[in-house]
Amino acid sequence: MKKVAVQRGLTPVQEYLKEQGYEVEPVDFDAFSKAQNEDYDAIVLTGMNIDFLGMQDTATSAPVIDATGMTPEEIYDQINQAYL
Repeated sequence: MKKVAVQRGLTPVQEYLKEQGYEVEPVDFDAFSKAQNEDYDAIVLTGMNIDFLGMQDTATSAPVIDATGMTPEEIYDQINQAYL
C-alpha cells in the first residue's frame, strides 16, 4: 500500500486518497522536516507552504505535490504519474 503524507486541513484530499487505497498520514505545516525523513511515496502540501519552507531544495525522494487549485482526483493522478 502506498503511504502519502497530506497537509492537515486538506481533508477532501485525505479522504479521496484513502478511498483509493492509500495509507494517508496527516502532517502539520511545521512537521515537513519529519515528513522528509519518513518513508512516504508522496507528500501533498499547499503551494504557500511549499514556497514558505523553501521546499524546492528538499532532499526527499518522494514527490512533493502542490495541491493549490487541484481537485483530489488531480492530486491522485499526479501521485500515480510519479510512478509510471
